[in-house]
Amino acid sequence: MIVRQFISWIKTAPAGERAEATRALARAWLISDLSEDDRSAAEGALLMLLDDTSPLVRRAMADVFARSYEAPAAIVQALALDQPSVCLPILEHSPLLIDADLVDIVATGDGEVQCAVARRMNLPASVCAAIAEVGSAAAALELIENPYAELAPFSWDRIVERHGHLAAIRESMLVLEDLPAATRVALVAKLSDTLAQFVVARNWLSADRAERIAGEARDRSTVSIAASSRGDDMRGLISHLRATSQLTAGLILRALLSGNLELFEAALSELSGLPRSRVSSLLLDRGAASLAALLRRAGLPESTFAAFRAAVDVIHETGFADTLGEAARLRRRMVERVLTQCETDHSVTDPLLILLRRFATESAREEARLFCEEVAAEDAIEPMHHDLIAA
Repeated sequence: MIVRQFISWIKTAPAGERAEATRALARAWLISDLSEDDRSAAEGALLMLLDDTSPLVRRAMADVFARSYEAPAAIVQALALDQPSVCLPILEHSPLLIDADLVDIVATGDGEVQCAVARRMNLPASVCAAIAEVGSAAAALELIENPYAELAPFSWDRIVERHGHLAAIRESMLVLEDLPAATRVALVAKLSDTLAQFVVARNWLSADRAERIAGEARDRSTVSIAASSRGDDMRGLISHLRATSQLTAGLILRALLSGNLELFEAALSELSGLPRSRVSSLLLDRGAASLAALLRRAGLPESTFAAFRAAVDVIHETGFADTLGEAARLRRRMVERVLTQCETDHSVTDPLLILLRRFATESAREEARLFCEEVAAEDAIEPMHHDLIAA
């Protein structure tokens, strides 16, 4: 009887009052002990209110039913397809929407709708993939910052491909501790390309020089990222580098001159098709023929063999890097010894000497920077030490 009176009254009531009454009816449907007849009548009234001209009324239903497992499924489905001012609570919270519903909504909805879906708890990989593929940059950012989203590696890569040029996307991704190494490298590549295009457009650098500087920055970052990568993460990184034509002789030589055994061996294994154990045994062999055969099988230019041979000889004497910090940057003494040997080898080409000289300059500047930082740190600590003694 009450529901029948409600239906008669609501036809002439103002929108605000209709919304409050609808909210009360929806709550009653969920939590009140209604008779079977009243419950059916209430559901019919709520279904009728889906056609109310005021979004306030429909939003009132959405707010009540958004988190409920007991909400009428037909009403939830209709609200999910309503305008953004109505549907957002349902899209963000309703447990009644299945993965296929959400994928379709992401594909057909606007950015605001996609953002609501991206904020959902326990977001499955299929929905994450849909947002990564067609979602707006704002939706991608919501997805990145959602700790409950299950993103597959290819979804990370797709977000980088589509939105990696945006600073907000890069910053949100790079602070994630479990971000795959391959994705980090792809983000760095996006940043390098963006900066290179910017300085060329401003006529600050020529296109060739900007490209070279960007390439060197990418290689430095790649070696740094690889220094903390192991196992599947390293294999994914190497596969990405090869697929994007970044697994070059210059990068591999930089890894070796940084003492990064993990990256060096993984790169040669990927390019040569040999297992890591076989690559390791060939590198332990002091014979030049074994190393040359390995480098040749990996497809590296023969003009670089002298530098690789000299670097491996130095490493046999000094060992590989012991810490992540050492494996992330060029080792000055090693670079200088390799450069000295190559300068006296008449078979070494000018491009290789130019590359080694750049490495030497970079390693010297890095060592000087670290020295100055240590001195500054000591100077900051010493006054505190004197203050403690005086106290």
